Amino acid sequence: MGGDHAPHAIVEGALLAASDGISVCLVGEPKRVAQHGGAHRLRLIPAADAVGMGESAVTAVRRSEDSSVRVALREVRSGSASAAVTCGHSGAALVAAMFDLGTIDGVGRPAIATVLPRADGGRLVLLDAGANVDCKPELLATFAQLGVGYAEALGLSEPRVGLLSNGEEDSKGNQQVRAALPLVRATGLNVVGNVEPQAALAGHCDVLVTDGFTGNVLLKAAEGAVGTAVGLLRAEIKRSPVGMLGAWLLRGALRRFREKVEWDAHGGAVLLGTNGTVVVGHGRANAQAVRGAIHLAHTTAQARLVDHVAARLARRSSA
Repeated sequence: MGGDHAPHAIVEGALLAASDGISVCLVGEPKRVAQHGGAHRLRLIPAADAVGMGESAVTAVRRSEDSSVRVALREVRSGSASAAVTCGHSGAALVAAMFDLGTIDGVGRPAIATVLPRADGGRLVLLDAGANVDCKPELLATFAQLGVGYAEALGLSEPRVGLLSNGEEDSKGNQQVRAALPLVRATGLNVVGNVEPQAALAGHCDVLVTDGFTGNVLLKAAEGAVGTAVGLLRAEIKRSPVGMLGAWLLRGALRRFREKVEWDAHGGAVLLGTNGTVVVGHGRANAQAVRGAIHLAHTTAQARLVDHVAARLARRSSA
């Protein structure tokens, strides 16, 4: 029920994912969902309420146990579903996940982790991407553990951890960053130190740790830069028949480029640290983005990411 284009885009995306062979069920207000055809083709779990984008996260979650996000998360808790996907209020998703799923031992607050393409062809795990606007230095050290667990599940060995800053020297950064760096190093992870955004995207680290405010701004700035670059490229291609011919010849390469960099090709980010798989989609998600978010949830659940992260934190606490 959440997102700028809900429930139409959510239903359409769910139908696309179902056509790909993923078992999908919808959670929401039956009458509204039925208007878009989803109730006739997919299983519908009724929820009488929904969290509005302008509501306070804590107030909205406490207000109703029958909101769609809470009903969906209880399906995960009971084992009836392997994962939950929401494109609505990300703050409410975080609070509801803590209420209805609980957190992994050693995790005070979950973080939203997203995977970005790097210039060297690798992948960068960025967290927090928006769940926790204000973070104490100790929380950033926990995020480093969560991010490494995610990177390991993606197949990386000894992931390199960087702390997002405005310079690589230990003296750089604000008070939060300077206090967090020694705590991140004390985790025993493979910490490279402070890393600037362009260096992280170039391949200087595999996990980039920051607070939710800075991470969300960085992510949206990157999405905006990509959108601007793609728009300028399209405009230049259309300026001449030669450019259009060249684009036709390079259509395969351009399609692969788009799949790597444009936000709607990936669809969402994983909420790390909860006792269940939760994917937070874009608020402006279209049907393709919803489809991508469902695919991400499916592969994340199959990879047993929650178990992997929990095992890593347990090893750390017993060391």
